[in-house]
Amino acid sequence: MTGYPGGYPPPAGPEGQQPPQEPFSQQPFQQPPQGYNGYPYGPGGYGYGYGGPPPPAAPRNGLGITALILGIVGLLAFWSVIGGVLFGAAAVIVGIVARNRAKRGEATNGGVAIAGIALGALAVVVSIAFIAVWVGLFEEVGGTDYLDCVQRAGSDEQALDGCIQRLTDRVNDEVGTTAPTR
Repeated sequence: MTGYPGGYPPPAGPEGQQPPQEPFSQQPFQQPPQGYNGYPYGPGGYGYGYGGPPPPAAPRNGLGITALILGIVGLLAFWSVIGGVLFGAAAVIVGIVARNRAKRGEATNGGVAIAGIALGALAVVVSIAFIAVWVGLFEEVGGTDYLDCVQRAGSDEQALDGCIQRLTDRVNDEVGTTAPTR
């Protein structure tokens, strides 16, 4: 019985009679799409289906490199107080994301990400220490007195010059140096 798909006869009906057979409709032959190098199933006629194996995904290493660069910039900008903290914190955050990407196998530069995290954390610590030094130095030389003097002076030029002179004298007394005069 060639009219039934698969070549098997249809099951018998309730009284042992065969049901009426419908003619098998044949589709016209279609050429399969050509894949890898013209082979329908990959090289050698077998393998991975049409088109061959998918190409391996390129590693996404941009975030690790970005974390490293942000950490270096943060260390270089620690003296600007805010620059070191901002760049360092950004390096730590981006480095953590990059390290997680490397753990999932999406990137290959996990070590670079760790270096970015370490440099970013170091930049934050050094910047905070630098802030503490500047605040202490500012207090020691009378910076708050200078700010009060400037606020009281307003737009009076002579009073502002007096504030600057008092601050200069106090810095010279504290540090032990004299400012060059013209």
